[in-house]
Amino acid sequence: ERNSSNELFKKGHLIDLDELMKKDEPPLTFPKTLEEFEYTFNEQGQLRHTTTGEAFVFNAREDLHRWNQKRYEALGEIVTQYVYELLEKKCNMTKVILPVDVTEEEPRSFIYLSADAMSNPAKLLVLIQGGGVVRAGQWARRLIINQDLDSGTQIPFITRAKEEGYGVMVLNPNENHLEVERPAKPTPLPSSEASDEPAEKRECKHDRESKKKRDFYEKYRNPQKESETEQIPIRENGSPEEHLLYVWDHFVSNAAARNVFIVAHSYGGLSLVELMCQREAQVKDRVCAVAMTDSVHNIWHQDASKSIQEWLQQHCRNWVSSPEPLDTPVEPMLPDCPRLSAGTERHELTSWRSFNSIFQFFSKALQTGDEYEESSNTVTTRSSHRTKHEHNHDD
Repeated sequence: ERNSSNELFKKGHLIDLDELMKKDEPPLTFPKTLEEFEYTFNEQGQLRHTTTGEAFVFNAREDLHRWNQKRYEALGEIVTQYVYELLEKKCNMTKVILPVDVTEEEPRSFIYLSADAMSNPAKLLVLIQGGGVVRAGQWARRLIINQDLDSGTQIPFITRAKEEGYGVMVLNPNENHLEVERPAKPTPLPSSEASDEPAEKRECKHDRESKKKRDFYEKYRNPQKESETEQIPIRENGSPEEHLLYVWDHFVSNAAARNVFIVAHSYGGLSLVELMCQREAQVKDRVCAVAMTDSVHNIWHQDASKSIQEWLQQHCRNWVSSPEPLDTPVEPMLPDCPRLSAGTERHELTSWRSFNSIFQFFSKALQTGDEYEESSNTVTTRSSHRTKHEHNHDD
């Protein structure tokens, strides 16, 4: 039986099945606003249908998985804009364009700063989300759509931080390139493969078989031909790691705050360890404490030095997905920061569930830091951290 199914595959019958499936697929055009989608966020911050009052339903059309997925993604884009609006109107954050010396023609990204982010002399909170589709101000799109704004956005963190006297920076590590429509002409490789390597070298990397599979998958995914796009990277912000380094160099390191605090979710934790490898002396000088939530960093794969590992052990905690009650110590996998249970087994919920614990951890770290500073009677000055920067082999 297995052979016969392979035969079917080779003869391309699955593609025929695909043709069949797309016949009844409605056009992939979706509303551009929440109102047109007939959804709204209620007072509890839950997304509800404007007439039925029901929660969002993914399977709006049975047996049309791809159409449902595209509809979900279209709603996700609207949610992204809605969260930006909340950051500006509800949290009074200011959008700052990156790169700082951007030209008219080039693609751009942005971050959000509270009014006192650069001038607050005491405390600065930096929020770094995980990877994927999420943009500035979000922890998880899925939570915003299916649960509520509190669990899925960074807004509770921003509000609490401001109440407790922190300046706030909201990063945007996944805004790495501009997608532009490509003129319609056959291209030898999908856009994601674009590189400066000679074609022969690329062919070696992807043997013909895997290319065939990829083409088949593309055809399966895109039976209604969507316009081809290519990606133009945003200068010095072409990856989450590059973005964090850029924001550190241009914003965090120039901020007045004596103590910097960082919350890093998932891939954000990896970017942070990468930043430490590049700017170790500066990070140690400025950062008081780091709260990771289900971070995917790996000190071995990332070649973190012994001194970085020791610093993480002292100044960092990682709240991980676990069936244990909140704050229960979880066996460390590697000799870096202590791991605590976030009180949930759902990866995307770890930041929201550890919310109170994180702020308590920061307060304690600040107290300890102040006591240490008084006892050793040292004062960290701007010039000392500049000198360190110059002698550090960062660049």
